[in-house]
Amino acid sequence: MRSALFSVFKTTLVYLLLCTGTFLMARTISRYDTFDDHAGFLSVKQEYIHITVWKIAFYIHVFSSIFTLLAGFTQFSTYLQTHYRKLHRLIGKIYVLDILIINFPAALIMAYYANGFLPSKIAFFILDCLWFWFTLKAFTEARKGNISSHKKYMIRSYALTCSAIALRTWKLILSHTFTIDPVSLYMIDAWLGFVPNLLLAEYIIRKKIW
Repeated sequence: MRSALFSVFKTTLVYLLLCTGTFLMARTISRYDTFDDHAGFLSVKQEYIHITVWKIAFYIHVFSSIFTLLAGFTQFSTYLQTHYRKLHRLIGKIYVLDILIINFPAALIMAYYANGFLPSKIAFFILDCLWFWFTLKAFTEARKGNISSHKKYMIRSYALTCSAIALRTWKLILSHTFTIDPVSLYMIDAWLGFVPNLLLAEYIIRKKIW
């Protein structure tokens, strides 16, 4: 009974956090639908706004990343995995293609032009490469029928997908708690955006929480 209640509580909490995070991300993304060069994050990227390849990569990354977040609502649902396997596989393929084909190259370009000097660039480069690798491994393990391994790599991949939410959350926490200059804040935030997520993913995997 206690185990069942914990499972319900865990699932409810996770989906509540996902709903909140995805809603806030969708709200953030909606700022850019006017393609205003001074909207939101673009206001601090004026030195790169004239670089066509960066600008294209930015909009590709922004508008396509919401689909990777939404995938979490189905890919980790035991009910859907059991009763709607075709839907699970279809959304999984969309998730994989979105990251490997669309977001990976776009994010690499953004990493190259990241604020915060070399520390930030390295952080985003590592994040993007790990995101690609974990997603690719999740896909190949599923193709081999290694479901347990597939699940572990998907947890890692989705933990990095959620770095989009973590980045903004840490930025709000740090900026309202400490007095930090914008460049230092960006460098710290670049690492906090994904390292704690990965540690949490490994904890979930090792403790078999999900």
